[in-house]
Amino acid sequence: MKAGYSTNSFGDVDPLDALSLLCEQGYASLAITPDRNMLNPFEKTFASEVRVWQHALAKAQMRCVVETGARHLLDSKRKHHPTLLSDAQDDCNRRIEFLRRAIELAGELNADCVSLWSGAVCSDADEEMLWQKLTDGVGEVLDHASRCGVVLGFEPEPGMFIDTVARAEELFERLGRPKSLGLTVDIGHLECLGERPLAATVRDVADRIVNVHLDDMIVCRHEHLPLGKGDIDYVPIFRELLAARYQGGLHVELPRQSHRWYETAKESYEFIHRMIGLVS
Repeated sequence: MKAGYSTNSFGDVDPLDALSLLCEQGYASLAITPDRNMLNPFEKTFASEVRVWQHALAKAQMRCVVETGARHLLDSKRKHHPTLLSDAQDDCNRRIEFLRRAIELAGELNADCVSLWSGAVCSDADEEMLWQKLTDGVGEVLDHASRCGVVLGFEPEPGMFIDTVARAEELFERLGRPKSLGLTVDIGHLECLGERPLAATVRDVADRIVNVHLDDMIVCRHEHLPLGKGDIDYVPIFRELLAARYQGGLHVELPRQSHRWYETAKESYEFIHRMIGLVS
């Protein structure tokens, strides 16, 4: 397991400067969210920026994953839109094109995976129609990922069509459990949606986990809290990840702490290091 940090939790700081500072703190992985101000795949400067990041990650000896949760990259007015579940096929196609570009970026950066989610339901479509739209969209993205040799990590997200690990398991079943589709687990989301006992939930899907997000949380409240400030008992969760021989990043995701990101990163690293010491 490697301590990791998310670029969506940086404050008003140059991301490359933040990368160097995280490396000094001991971090070994970075969850990169392409966005308007960083690795925007729709910008003309994208190719040259990718080369800069390739060099920076290599110099820092840091692994990475690519996240696709930029809030307003595709729609300036609506957070996280369009999605794979959007009513208009043209909107679905915009999301698919973005995911394709994120996959190609992951290939360029030798990333461990690309994380994605379903999106929220914003229509009156019946459940089965939504499942069909989702499986069609994810299936198309999976085909591209397979051609690029990139693994996908599907993340259940509170408030979205696929919100729990159990719902994600149904998606995997409907897709035929493809080898190139794994699971991104946000530990805080498990607590938020009451997927207890959390450690048992992690154990049940441990062989499919390709990416982990760390944040603390309180049940029924989707608010990312600093580690140790919510209700989660992390010791048994770390124990399960260690038993499963998870080798990926443990990516701290605390965007609401971005105003004090450097202190938050330091405190989070110490928390992760302490947890690993307790279960090793």
